[in-house]
Amino acid sequence: MTACAIEPAAANDDNEDGETPRTECAIAENGNENGKTPRTECVITVDGSYAARLAQDGGSWFPERWTLDGPEPYAVPLPGNQPEEPGTEVQPMGDGRVLIRRFADGRHNFSLLYPTGPTTGELPLGAVECPGEETILRLLPPAPGGEKAYALAVGPRSSAVWLVAGGAFGPEHVAEIPGRCSGGVWLDRTGRMLALDREAGGRTKAVVVDLARAGEVSPLLQIADGSDDRLLLADPDSGLLLISSDAPSPGRARLGWGVLGSTLPVRFPECLRVPDCAVTPFAIQPGQVLTPESCGVALRIDGPMGGWVGVWWPAARQVQHLAGPEGWLAGSGLWTEAGELLLPYATADAPCGVARWAAAPRSGALTGEAEGPGGTGGTGAGDAGPEDPEGGGTAVPSPEPGPPEPVVARPVPLQQAPLGNLVTK
Repeated sequence: MTACAIEPAAANDDNEDGETPRTECAIAENGNENGKTPRTECVITVDGSYAARLAQDGGSWFPERWTLDGPEPYAVPLPGNQPEEPGTEVQPMGDGRVLIRRFADGRHNFSLLYPTGPTTGELPLGAVECPGEETILRLLPPAPGGEKAYALAVGPRSSAVWLVAGGAFGPEHVAEIPGRCSGGVWLDRTGRMLALDREAGGRTKAVVVDLARAGEVSPLLQIADGSDDRLLLADPDSGLLLISSDAPSPGRARLGWGVLGSTLPVRFPECLRVPDCAVTPFAIQPGQVLTPESCGVALRIDGPMGGWVGVWWPAARQVQHLAGPEGWLAGSGLWTEAGELLLPYATADAPCGVARWAAAPRSGALTGEAEGPGGTGGTGAGDAGPEDPEGGGTAVPSPEPGPPEPVVARPVPLQQAPLGNLVTK
């Protein structure tokens, strides 16, 4: 793979994968046999200040930036000289600009978009060329800090991490990982430690890529020799990990949780199994230092009758179910440290809105209100799931030395350990 000289980003005349006009998020579907992640309709910065999505007007697609940290959310359209292709990816940066990836003539072109009065300003960043039709490139989830953005190029035998925004000279190749990788979860607040799900030898295992050490790779999840172990979400403050693995039930992935660097087992709660539904974690409550059990986890639940939102705490034995707001941009949302769950939505009457849900003290009931032009408030509450205790297949961590310079909290691999009778049936 080679980086091209900086040039104006061309129109995306021919989308390489023909996917729907949605952008990638750092989530993975529980029980999805092919390991592909469901798409979300908007991407939010780590600090929750901005969001970006592809919007549609009269059949034409264009980027749209949402500002979320003000007294009321509002959207700014960022149309180019011509409509965007459905497969175009967008991602908000920490300064309010929007990164866009367009595919044209075998190259992925990157630019930063920003409002300039009645028009859209565009700063070309360069392009990445991926040889062969088998190589797929997509943006990784927003990096902490909001100053840099990365992309993952997956080839037949190896995967490459590219710095596509925030570098000194256009796109930079920063890491090459043997095997085909998917996913993408940041493990720290500095944007150094990146977890990827690597397929090798017929099995998928989560590994850690140290971007400050030329892409040094170390294992993260090794629950059993024959299991597929993926990392779905991680919270750097508490160390809470949301994991998908078929170790407790071979051939059928289950949703579990563990703590980075802890000697406690990985657990697979029975309440996270919803019959005939796919359960996808998409947001974790930050700021709960040393108390991972108190972190709220937001779940996207998709079933034959539609989709809704689930809320769960590791210390609880039940999932609370609630209807998402009308027009919810499914799979997107953000927890605040105070415990509010923010769910962005767009309808004809409220093209830019955010529904806020908070757990009532002690009762566990959920109360909510929507903000935004034309937004309507709402409430919802519900419990589901058996009272069975949580069990776990474990991968007990064993410490490994961290780098002397600079001092960075380094992930401790969850090593192989017998499951025994610890798995909840």
